[in-house]
Amino acid sequence: MTSVSTTAGADAVGRRGAALVVLCFVQFMLVLDDNVVSVALPSMRDDLGFGTAGLAWVVNAYFLAFGGLLLLFGRMADLLGRRRVFLTGVALFGAASLVCGLAQEPWQLVAGRFVQGAGSAMASPAALALIALLFPGSAERARAFGIWGGIAALGGTMGLVISGALTGLASWRWIFLINLPVALAAVVLLPRLVPESRAGRAARLDVPGAVLGTGALVALVYGLLRAGESSWGDATAAGPLVLAVVLAVAFVAVEARAAEPLVPLSFLSFRFRAVANGATLLFSAAMYAMAFLLMVHLQTVLGYRPLAAGLAYLPYGAGILAGMWLSSRAVARLGMRPALVMSFLITAAGLLLLSGVAPDDGYASGVLPGMLVTSIGCGLSLPALTVAALTGTTEENAGLGSAVLSSVQQIGGAVGVAVLVALATRRRDGLTSEGSQYAATEGFSFALVVAAVLVALGAAAIAALLGRARPPEGTPDV
Repeated sequence: MTSVSTTAGADAVGRRGAALVVLCFVQFMLVLDDNVVSVALPSMRDDLGFGTAGLAWVVNAYFLAFGGLLLLFGRMADLLGRRRVFLTGVALFGAASLVCGLAQEPWQLVAGRFVQGAGSAMASPAALALIALLFPGSAERARAFGIWGGIAALGGTMGLVISGALTGLASWRWIFLINLPVALAAVVLLPRLVPESRAGRAARLDVPGAVLGTGALVALVYGLLRAGESSWGDATAAGPLVLAVVLAVAFVAVEARAAEPLVPLSFLSFRFRAVANGATLLFSAAMYAMAFLLMVHLQTVLGYRPLAAGLAYLPYGAGILAGMWLSSRAVARLGMRPALVMSFLITAAGLLLLSGVAPDDGYASGVLPGMLVTSIGCGLSLPALTVAALTGTTEENAGLGSAVLSSVQQIGGAVGVAVLVALATRRRDGLTSEGSQYAATEGFSFALVVAAVLVALGAAAIAALLGRARPPEGTPDV
């Protein structure tokens, strides 16, 4: 009898490990598509005949759908079944990737990117919720989230490397077509590894809350993207941002009175998660902006070709893996709050090092030190932030918690890119009389110093507030 139960337990552990591998590969694919098009945009423009404004929407359509639909699909996963929503999202993402890879007209590529974003918004929170339920113990959940967070961060970095390699050596179309085997494998394998799960009690989707919440997020992301392209005072940016505020106020008012709200206000006001999500917002703003600004700086100021710029990010991926390996150990030894404060401060130090990169600096002496320090801090931070942001989630709301975290990351990234790129541009334009390389370097440096300040503010918030926010039973000590 003992032998049978031991074998069954080993099989269950093996299935959970295999499921984690499949879910992490899918997340790698989804995050990779956040920025995989960046290096390939000139080739897409030449092949399909994009105008300048239309080309930006190859990137923006994905962010708009992904960021705007996360809350809706996260809650649907809790109500309709997390495995079902995940598999539907992966299948949709795969089909849209095929459309993008075969596109012959600009509108086909933009439409495919929007559908890709919608598929990501379905799959990503459902996958994170499945991991939270597969690994209920605090220590094993921390390790699983450590792997998840590291793989997600690695996907964001490797998107630039893979895009540069495929675009330079083959065709931009392959940056989409390589998604198909991963999507197909996930659709085939996951039903054999993970049982269906949904909220324990029957509940209906809060339609007014869904409409208002989704509308507020879509308007916010669209307004931020427009602000990044034009200016904050432009009507095409200010209008959607004002609409987002109005819809958000209406959303709060409706949710306060709804019998079964899309996002219970008590869920958002739970202080431990609120502090973690607030820190995530600041951290995401800094890191998304850093990735964008550094890629531009490498190519326009330091003179790297697209493939070389992508390969320059490889050590960043290695640093993230090292930080990810250390993260759960740091939390176990130091506690959640000290580990997060330390990791945020390491990241801020790395950003300050990167801000000092000059036009005549070599890669090893100029770019690499700051890149390694920043990546180790990022690898340390993201898994611990994920654990903190999902503390206390249950069978009833795991999908919602995952969607809130993903929404915060996307909105933080959009805010960071819009604000910090605007600051860098303003600083550069004010110094053009000093020479274009000097002006561009000063703008880059100023924006990265601001990014370091944002991360340091996140560390201060964690140090001051997280210790006062009592975590649920079983969470690593703060």
